Amino acid sequence: MTTTSSPAASSPSEIVARNRDTMRRIYLEIIDSGRVDLIDSHFAPELTNHTAPEPLRHGTEAIVGLVTMLRTAFPDCRTEIEDMVGTGDVVVMRNWFSGTHLGPFLGNEPTGRPFRFRQMHWMRFGADGRVTDHWGLRDDVAHLQQLGLTR
Repeated sequence: MTTTSSPAASSPSEIVARNRDTMRRIYLEIIDSGRVDLIDSHFAPELTNHTAPEPLRHGTEAIVGLVTMLRTAFPDCRTEIEDMVGTGDVVVMRNWFSGTHLGPFLGNEPTGRPFRFRQMHWMRFGADGRVTDHWGLRDDVAHLQQLGLTR
């Protein structure tokens, strides 16, 4: 199995830089571009996505499902990274997520409406540079309101 394309990191600052680069690539290349072929090189097989519902919480197949769902519902989705900080094996990112509702989402037909809302993501990385744990905080209410799916 391959790991991230970043060179081997040895010093604490190199490890943080590698992990920040991996997190950036996850959102810009995998989520925004739909590159599910990169998932195994960025996420550990024992991944736990702590904010996902239980059936989608463990392993890389759950990430494939998530990316597929997002890219189907919002094929033009984009992540705008505002800030990213890292220390040790942890990186935290603050970002905007935007796009247009052009496919089915949570049982709802496409509305054609654009959206833009804030997110924060917290990831822990293993020694090989792949994500082992993820926590996310999203403004789901703003997202659903902008799509016209809630009042």
